[in-house]
Amino acid sequence: MKYRKKPAQPRVAAAAAPPAQDRVQHAPGGLKGRWLVNSLSFVVVILAVIIIFVSVGISSYYYSSIRDNLKSRVHSAAASVRDNFTQATYDQYLGGIRQYVLGYEDKDKVELQFIDAAGRITMSTSALTADPNPSTDDVHRALTEETVCSWSGEDPMTGERIMSVSEPMYSSRGDLLGAVRVMSSLKIAERQITIIILISIAACLVFLALVVASNSYFIRSILMPVTRINEIAKEIAAGQYGMRLHKAYDDEIGELCDSINHMSDEISRAERMKNDFISSVSHELRTPLTAIAGWSETLIAGGAQDPEEVMQGLDIIQKESHRLTQMVEELLDFARMESGRMKLEMEVFDVSIELYEAVYMYENLLRNSEMTLHYSKEPDSYFISGDRHRMKQVFLNIIDNAAKYGRSGGKIEVALSRDEDTIVVCVRDWGPGIPEAELPFVKEKFYKGSSKQRGSGIGLAVTDEIVTMHGGSLDITSKQGAGTAVYIRIPAADPVVAAEPTPEPMEDIEP
Repeated sequence: MKYRKKPAQPRVAAAAAPPAQDRVQHAPGGLKGRWLVNSLSFVVVILAVIIIFVSVGISSYYYSSIRDNLKSRVHSAAASVRDNFTQATYDQYLGGIRQYVLGYEDKDKVELQFIDAAGRITMSTSALTADPNPSTDDVHRALTEETVCSWSGEDPMTGERIMSVSEPMYSSRGDLLGAVRVMSSLKIAERQITIIILISIAACLVFLALVVASNSYFIRSILMPVTRINEIAKEIAAGQYGMRLHKAYDDEIGELCDSINHMSDEISRAERMKNDFISSVSHELRTPLTAIAGWSETLIAGGAQDPEEVMQGLDIIQKESHRLTQMVEELLDFARMESGRMKLEMEVFDVSIELYEAVYMYENLLRNSEMTLHYSKEPDSYFISGDRHRMKQVFLNIIDNAAKYGRSGGKIEVALSRDEDTIVVCVRDWGPGIPEAELPFVKEKFYKGSSKQRGSGIGLAVTDEIVTMHGGSLDITSKQGAGTAVYIRIPAADPVVAAEPTPEPMEDIEP
């Protein structure tokens, strides 16, 4: 019996987890809302505390003043009656306090009462006949504790808010006769307290409004430039390079405007240089490819019969192929440099060997030209720690630039020397030189300046990066009409036994 194998079920790939995203807090009202909430919340708390302290302080002050005034009045009344009537009979005492009540001058401001020992009102400025017991406990406490007592609150009998003070009164023999009580309405005082509190609240609200207005103006002075900066940034991101911001204030916002303007200028310049680079590279690639394709077709079709012409065509194909290879290598090095993948194969070697080979190579290349090449080397040790192939690439690039741009000068000088722990290579030409305005940018990628010479505009940038990776520096000095000098400075290393013998110094090589 044959069994059919069940087809394998397709494996369902697990859903990829969504990328983690940073939590973004919701900010109602944006920057202005957050600023106002943060600043005003603190101000509101401070103002609330001030209002509370003012309310408590004013109330305490008013109540204390009224209490002190009532104590002074009740003490004065008790002393006056005690001095004049406490030695008389009880009927004379009643007549005396009646006479005192009738002659009391401040009855329109306070109410004066005389209380007997049983706690009943015997005489009052509001009613000269006997009244029931007072409903506040200051009288009871004054009679039982025999001390001056005060009370404030709502009168149970009248419903009016009052303050009362009672002081016990004794006869000349020390017997308790009763108490003197003075009452005052709190209506006027509490109205004044309320007015003062309302004035304080109004002042705080005015201050809060001024704070809000000041903060709004300040925030607007920040938000308007920030909003404009955001708009400019979006326009730059959309490809509208070269946009600029108006600098209104010489502060942090002004510095940000300067930075944005500088960034816009740099991006615009980089974009222009990139476009020039693409155009230049396209042209540089097209020229050798056209030459190679043309001569290949000619040779294949048998158009070149003369052996000398055939060799000339092959020579052109070889040179243009070499130039294409060099350009591709430059582009690859540039891509490695931009991505951070350019690596060095470090070793200790004699850099004079690599410089000699580079000079020797260009001696042959310039043999049929009108240029002369002079090489000089001081007797010293020239060991460095680095990548010998990359350093040779640096020397070839610098000498090639000197030959390309300094052709009108007719001479190139290459000098090798040592300055303490630094090895210095100088390549000088006597060409037209570099304009002073272009000199700060010649080492930047894609930059070609006003020169009409062929090139990608990245060779010097790659060269500078290689020198920097070796811990050195590449400096260029130039003067129009007097030529250009390139100085390569590399830290020296301890000498080691070289794998190959060092060639003899080559001086004044003239093709």
